[in-house]
Amino acid sequence: MGAASPTDRRYLASHEWHKPEGGLVTVGVSQFAVDELTDITFLDIKKKVGSTVKAGESFGEIESVKATSELYSGVAGEVAAVNEAAIKNPAVINQDPYGQGWLIKLKPADASQIEKLLSGADYDKGHS
Repeated sequence: MGAASPTDRRYLASHEWHKPEGGLVTVGVSQFAVDELTDITFLDIKKKVGSTVKAGESFGEIESVKATSELYSGVAGEVAAVNEAAIKNPAVINQDPYGQGWLIKLKPADASQIEKLLSGADYDKGHS
C-alpha cells in the first residue's frame, strides 16, 4: 500500500480528489489512480471554462497505456479553470497528481457538498 492520501481534500470512490481553496474547488486524480493507470498518455477535459458540471457528472476522460477512465466531479459548479499544461503534457499527472497535475477548478454551487465526500482516511480504507 502506498502513502496515505492527503487529508486536506475530499475524495470520490472513483479516485478524484477535491480540494477547497480560495472559494474554488480544485479537482484531480489520486496517487492510487495514477498507480493503477500507470503511464497516463492522454487527458480529455470535455467541460470548458464557464460551463457547469453536476455532482456525479463526468467532466472528461483520462487514458493510459492500460485503460481509459471517466473523470467525475463530486460537487456541482461552474468550471473556473482547466489545466491546459496537463492536457499538453499528461505526464505531469503521473509525476505530481496532488499538485501540478490538477485537472479542473470549480466555483462550487454549494460549498457544503464537499463535506459529503470521503475523507482521506476513508478513501484509503476503500482500497487498502
